Amino acid sequence: MAAVAYHEGRFPPAVLDWPRLIPLLGPAAAAVARYDGMLAAIPNPAVLLAPLTTQEAVLSSRIEGTQATMGEVLEFEAGQQAASPERREDIHEVLNYRAAMREAERLLATLPISQRVVCEAHRVLLAGVRGANKSPGEYRRIPSWIGPAGCTMDQARFVPIGADKLPDGMSRWERYAHEDAPDRLVQLAILHAEFEALHPFLDGNGRLGRMLVPLFLWQRGLIRRPMFYISASLEARRDEYYERLLAVSRGDDWTGWCGFFIEAIRVQAEDNFGRAQAILQLHNDLKHRLPELTRSQYAIRALDWIFERPIFRSSDFVESAGIPAPTARRFLGVLQKGDILRVLAPGSGRRAAVLAMPALLNIAEGQEIL
Repeated sequence: MAAVAYHEGRFPPAVLDWPRLIPLLGPAAAAVARYDGMLAAIPNPAVLLAPLTTQEAVLSSRIEGTQATMGEVLEFEAGQQAASPERREDIHEVLNYRAAMREAERLLATLPISQRVVCEAHRVLLAGVRGANKSPGEYRRIPSWIGPAGCTMDQARFVPIGADKLPDGMSRWERYAHEDAPDRLVQLAILHAEFEALHPFLDGNGRLGRMLVPLFLWQRGLIRRPMFYISASLEARRDEYYERLLAVSRGDDWTGWCGFFIEAIRVQAEDNFGRAQAILQLHNDLKHRLPELTRSQYAIRALDWIFERPIFRSSDFVESAGIPAPTARRFLGVLQKGDILRVLAPGSGRRAAVLAMPALLNIAEGQEIL
């Protein structure tokens, strides 16, 4: 079967089957708005939703083949060794994803979504990891194709736009990002598919394309913070995700792709709402319980510190939680006795213990992991 080639001259789509899309748009927009209302209710979303941000980085990287879990990433940040050199590489890719997202958010505070922002985020995404030799922050200058490992261009599933036409393709993509489209979710669906079809970089295109989803929703005012976690929904339907993207170039099925993507947004918005609500409820419960357990004015400070790092070294808590050291050490014992913290690795000699907050990690993972 011949490879599917990029849809030259057919972006943006001239025609969409709006009667097929309109019934999907209302529920999706309502779910996004409901989730945004939850973001408004969370006093410090950057702290409280930090585990969901890490989980998004894990799942988006997993779609591309990494195996690291959220627990492994957080344990690594707490000083634990990775299980293998390969797993350590996986973890670094996840950490880079998170750093690239932060860099894009910083740039977008003063810039519009643009090629400059895309290239800077890509530079951070690939810094010092397996793709570091693949021109971080620079568009590819050679042909690219997608298919089984080691396949030739003739054996590929998909051949993106030629490198010579890539700058013009990305300029069209950027212009479309700023058009007044009939519907923002449909516009986002089209932007995501086009970015993946252009495949502007030698590596990291999938992760960067998914990163652009919350950034676009934020810039267009659909959510108040760029905290929307799309990858769980796409990973659950990975085969269909790739097939729908392919069908855009193969048969101009932009409507089918948009329908799939809008439904993924709705499902993910509902899931995000549920998890954010559960995290807020856990924080509120502990906000009342911790002062009673610890009898200390520092209880809430400790709680927020742990929410941002639900796996941590005891020494890091003592040194950086902003609590007097004797009080901080006492807290750790009290919180373990109260079943709020659990020891993952006991301290030994000069090595600090590694502790975790199981309730928060289980919400972020969507299953019992601790």
